[in-house]
Amino acid sequence: MLIRSCLCVAALGLLSFPAPARAQVPDKVKKGNAGERKAVTADPLAEARRAVAISLVTSLADDARDFRDSTLRARVQARAADALWETDKDRSRVLFRRAWEAAEAGDEENTRRMEEDRRAQMARRGSAALKLPPNLRGEVLRLASKRDRALGEEFLAKFKEAKRHEAETLAGDAASSPPDASTKRRDPTQAPPAVAQRLELAWRLIEDGDVERGLQFADPALNDINLPTINFLNTLRTKNAAAADQRYAALLSRAMIDPASDANTVSLLSSYIFSPFFYMTFDNNGGTSANRWAESITPPSDLAPQLRADFFNAAAAILLRPLPPPDQDYTSSGRAGTYMVIARLLPLFEQHAPDKATAMRAQLTALLPDAPDRARDSRNNDLTKGLVPDEESDERAQDHLDRLDRARGSEERDEIYTRAALAALNSDESRARELADKIADPEMRKQVRAYLDFDSVARAVRKKDAEATLRLARAGELTPIQRVWGLTEAARLLPKAEVSRALEIIEEAIVEARRIDSSSPERVRGLFAVATRLFEADRARAWEVLAEAIKASNSTTEFSGEDSTLIIRLDSKNSSRMMNFGAESFDLAGIFGSLAKEDFNRAVESAKSFTGESPRATATLAVVRTALESKDGGGRVKAEKRPTH
Repeated sequence: MLIRSCLCVAALGLLSFPAPARAQVPDKVKKGNAGERKAVTADPLAEARRAVAISLVTSLADDARDFRDSTLRARVQARAADALWETDKDRSRVLFRRAWEAAEAGDEENTRRMEEDRRAQMARRGSAALKLPPNLRGEVLRLASKRDRALGEEFLAKFKEAKRHEAETLAGDAASSPPDASTKRRDPTQAPPAVAQRLELAWRLIEDGDVERGLQFADPALNDINLPTINFLNTLRTKNAAAADQRYAALLSRAMIDPASDANTVSLLSSYIFSPFFYMTFDNNGGTSANRWAESITPPSDLAPQLRADFFNAAAAILLRPLPPPDQDYTSSGRAGTYMVIARLLPLFEQHAPDKATAMRAQLTALLPDAPDRARDSRNNDLTKGLVPDEESDERAQDHLDRLDRARGSEERDEIYTRAALAALNSDESRARELADKIADPEMRKQVRAYLDFDSVARAVRKKDAEATLRLARAGELTPIQRVWGLTEAARLLPKAEVSRALEIIEEAIVEARRIDSSSPERVRGLFAVATRLFEADRARAWEVLAEAIKASNSTTEFSGEDSTLIIRLDSKNSSRMMNFGAESFDLAGIFGSLAKEDFNRAVESAKSFTGESPRATATLAVVRTALESKDGGGRVKAEKRPTH
């Protein structure tokens, strides 16, 4: 299961800064209107805290220029600029431009390192598995554009020009190599870098509620059909259906006359109508790529009938084009992939556009010799995935099991049991585990059980079921950090009146976190998750665990302060699955923002006690934002009265 992940955000850096002996109120505050002057008079301590915060973040931005880590240099200056925007826009613009320069250098260095890693892996084992580097220019661009559209356009133009030069270089390098079919096939799941950059920025603006500005950035990029484009329109439709439908209709018209449109173009366009946020594409061998960007896949109920009819007109026009000879077919789907798309959409043609169904069946027959064997199996769930309700998909577990009598060897049988267990998980967790227990290979069986157990915990958390979360966190085959997260989430989900029970569960989590090796960043993450939950139930104890967590952080160089993702993988011979799940309690921003409201000065000193630049800066910026964005400048807030325990 893949739910859009999110963006990988990294840490910042900070040196230790003494608080000024006499806090100065910035001139811009002094020059405010009468209401602002009255507020200053009413709460001089709030203004003093703001002055301290401004001093901290200004010094941080200056020191960031000397950070050894190029990624850190870019991020800290961009975030400092964002934090200072309401106080000093001119200085913020200067910082944003410095951040952009650092990001350009950082992206170049990160790309070079990735290429070196790729070559080393290829030399060792003939293949490479790479972790993509951060998109630093994208991060700076997003923050700058939220504050100043003109500045965002300036950076976007620079990014576009840089990518043009990169493309020219790559074209020159490839000129001496003979072309082949693989290099001529486009990837329908990808957009050109500059387009992807623009759409990512627009997507984030719309997610933040700024639809108008998001469309200003997106419209120039809505000229091609690929996964990022359709995903943007699906997101837009949740905010402004009319605007999304208008742009989708324009894409349909463009697709009909574009000679480059192919079966994957149709498959992606179909997701807007029938499976929002779920995208299926097929390669020239009939292989599949499924991308899911939302937990729920629900077709829009308010779609105009004419727009649906326009889709089927465009789909038929593209799918019924004369087929090129196999050796001249350079479409992204190829003949096998085209067969898969038509087979997948044929039931929809029969239901919504029966006048075109006969021609589609004839085209399917013509492509049959090129279809992979599995495509001819009516039980192939690639043909229904995302198009039928989950409860119908659950029946696929038995479909997998029906293939056991044709399995060749134990390895193939294990793969069938793995697929069946994952399919059964949607409706019957106990059956899923029974199927997993039939896997012969002990290591594979352990992997599948661990995947199933964590998936069950994650589902219980999403359903806000405290009791199920607690039961599964205690009993499941989880790693220590997964168990810590499950226990702390169970404590969070309990009714507020059950503080005593929540504290008991949190104590279990502390014990589990302390079992993790002292040099592991996971121990740090676990302790901060505990501190985060303790703040809601026992603030005095939260400060104690915070000190322990900071000490643990100072024992490792791998904790950034922004590690809010739990990742679990399941790899078999023929497939690989990865689940990412957000775990915000692992991050420093939340806990230090809360602590700054409790006791600003103590939070500042705690942030300074980190020896690592990344966590120290992350914590400090959280404290700074609390002071600059809250009406009272952060400080001490009255604790809620809670039941005794």
